[in-house]
Amino acid sequence: MSGETLLPLAVALPLLGAALLLALGHVIPKRASDMVALLLALALAGIGAWLAREAAAGPVTHWFGGWVPQGGRPLGIAFTADLAGAGMVCFIGLVFAACFAFAWGYFEPAGAMFHVLMLVFMGAMAGFCLTADLFNLFVWFEVMSVAAFALTAYHLESSAIEGALNFTITNSLASFMMLGGIGLLYARFGLLDMPALGRAAAEAPGEMVVAAACCLLLAALLTKAAMVPFQFWLTDAHAVAPSPVSVVFSGVMVSLGIFGIARLGGTVFAGVPAAQGVMHGLLLGLGLASALLGGVGCLQQRHLKRMLAFSTISHTGILLGALALVSAQGKAGMLAYLLGHGAVKAALFMIAGILLTRCGGIDEIQLRGRGRAVWPAGIVFGLAGLVLGGLPFGTLDEATRLLDSAAAEQGLPWLAAPLLLGAALTGGAVLRAGGRIFLGWGRVSGEEERAPTEEEQEPRDRPLWLMLAPAAVLLAAALGLGGPIAHFALTAAGGGEMPAETPNPWLPWAAIGLSLLIAGWDLGRAHLPRWLRAPVEAASGPAFALLDRLHTGRVGDYVAFMLAGLAVLTLGFMLG
Repeated sequence: MSGETLLPLAVALPLLGAALLLALGHVIPKRASDMVALLLALALAGIGAWLAREAAAGPVTHWFGGWVPQGGRPLGIAFTADLAGAGMVCFIGLVFAACFAFAWGYFEPAGAMFHVLMLVFMGAMAGFCLTADLFNLFVWFEVMSVAAFALTAYHLESSAIEGALNFTITNSLASFMMLGGIGLLYARFGLLDMPALGRAAAEAPGEMVVAAACCLLLAALLTKAAMVPFQFWLTDAHAVAPSPVSVVFSGVMVSLGIFGIARLGGTVFAGVPAAQGVMHGLLLGLGLASALLGGVGCLQQRHLKRMLAFSTISHTGILLGALALVSAQGKAGMLAYLLGHGAVKAALFMIAGILLTRCGGIDEIQLRGRGRAVWPAGIVFGLAGLVLGGLPFGTLDEATRLLDSAAAEQGLPWLAAPLLLGAALTGGAVLRAGGRIFLGWGRVSGEEERAPTEEEQEPRDRPLWLMLAPAAVLLAAALGLGGPIAHFALTAAGGGEMPAETPNPWLPWAAIGLSLLIAGWDLGRAHLPRWLRAPVEAASGPAFALLDRLHTGRVGDYVAFMLAGLAVLTLGFMLG
């Protein structure tokens, strides 16, 4: 079967499966929904792999209804799979397959409805990665968001509804901004095909309507990516969403915002100097701010899912920083980091789900020492924390080498250091939580004691091996496939070789050392003298207090920050 024929199936199969489960879910056996969803996710991964094989020789395109361009002007809607898009489809299928295995039997009271929503979610993500039509990008953005809203509020408790409401309002505003940007471009050029729009925009690079459209589209995708100052919805949603849902939120969904920016920057706005300037300057600053703010916020948390959500903000900031370098190595580093981080973060949320199931809680302090009963999960949790913190091995390390080299090429040899500082902060927080929960260390708590938390429960009748196996497989892939993934990312970004030497080869060692130091400091604070602790607590206190004041939980405040972010983007275009 040709790649052109397979392209529509990447979206049609999940959506058709969702429709069949919706119609027949009440009559088929209980476990049939789990099996069908798992097989469809694996089929999507296989389609993505086949498309990547075909796209290695050049992009594969399918024009729906046979409406091919006439006279160089597109008439219909196309799906296009380049190497990066096909790889993302494969990755989406693999993460969803791992999620369905982890969630086997989790949603039994809801019947097939969970699988219906998840398959719609999966199909929308695949469509988002493959469409070459800007309005269809918005459509898949919306379908993805609606499924995510419903999945967030699954528990139907007050906290779940509040988190889902914040998610819904902020991301709906992002949808309006995206639609406004698309409307401006269509009104000016009468086109929706992204490559054709790119050619038209390159002929009118100085027009304010192009700058305004780019500004709106960037704001929408930065909201989906949860970047500063558009990030507030993410921690509220993660804290209340069921564990399997959090797996795909942080494993795939958030990163798709950065992937969408990369696609628009490389097609629609590739020939617009103002847009490229904003991506190189302003988005680089937002990435740095997100990496550092997410890292500090991660250290402050005691609720594991909220902690991991802040970690996602930090590591997605690293993705944005890599993309903002506007170079082949930067894009390759972004793609490799996206794949490695997605696998590791999905594994960590699965371990959080295991703790909820087996130990009856998600609070780091309350779980102190209780994780010994599930010690194999502790091994995966500790390894994942080391990887997040900068372990010089595996996919994230290869991506960091690419990022470091790209930064040096752009005359920014210092850039990797603050980005990896955010990673070190998140790694230290995860390692601290692991030491406290699985080893019983950290009798005296620090700043995290004042962080918000709440009681949660999840179904307890699932076997440990079934929940742990997909987490272990994802982590093993992130550790063992670093070389092949980096080679794939380089090829997808336009070629090149892995740098033999990086400008700062000591950075990963410094990052992992700092992660271990932070974890050791927090866990061993009972044995530290007061004169040593006091200056550190005095220096870190204002940052933690500022984060507390910013994360109010009120959606009106979050919308105000979104508008402030839109204003900053506007100012960036005006000054550029």
